[in-house]
Amino acid sequence: MAEELTRITRPAAGNYQGKRKLLLAPLIHLPVPPDAMPPEGAEIMARYWEQVDVQVRAVQNALGSVSHVYHENTPEGGADGLGYLEASGQSSHAIVKSLTEDGATLESTESMEIMAESLDLQRCLMQPLMSPAVASRLQEWFSEATRRRYEFIAEAINSTLPEDETGLLLINERHQVQFPSDLEVIYVAPPALDEFRRWLQNWTEQLQREMAAQSGAQPEDETEEQTAAG
Repeated sequence: MAEELTRITRPAAGNYQGKRKLLLAPLIHLPVPPDAMPPEGAEIMARYWEQVDVQVRAVQNALGSVSHVYHENTPEGGADGLGYLEASGQSSHAIVKSLTEDGATLESTESMEIMAESLDLQRCLMQPLMSPAVASRLQEWFSEATRRRYEFIAEAINSTLPEDETGLLLINERHQVQFPSDLEVIYVAPPALDEFRRWLQNWTEQLQREMAAQSGAQPEDETEEQTAAG
């Protein structure tokens, strides 16, 4: 079970001596392209990554430098992987670049073949399907590909993170990675993470209300209120 970062203090640092440590920072994804991101959301996201950087550096001061970085959707490591993060507009690029400049290694984290399979199946499932049998088979295939994908990530970490070293994993919050039993996982969750979740929920609800107004339909909550009043 991952330990909250707030529980890591200097006196407790001795408990991690000689062990493999993995910091886990959630990736938060933009709901729209970066150039269409509302200013408030962009500000919160920027603040989130600033806070992640501060907390990661705090752990480095207590437990030692991050020597290995693992990033979801990155099938290549080193300079190629860093270039991919920059080209794809990943907001996590800055912290990964900073850590690699300090001596950390960006590892190859995913299998391109399995990752592509998962993405293609996900796209298929987003399309309207007439046959329930086909939808069921696709879902089973997608679940199997997802399982293999997360197993690959776990093995990539297990095979490259030596004893008494610290790694950083950047991955979505709903991941299904099963970590090795000898790995100490430390969850990085700065305050801006909850702030972004609240903003995203409010922003999504606002968009839904605007779409309902444009289509001439009333939001569900207003319809229920009018029904009750009548």
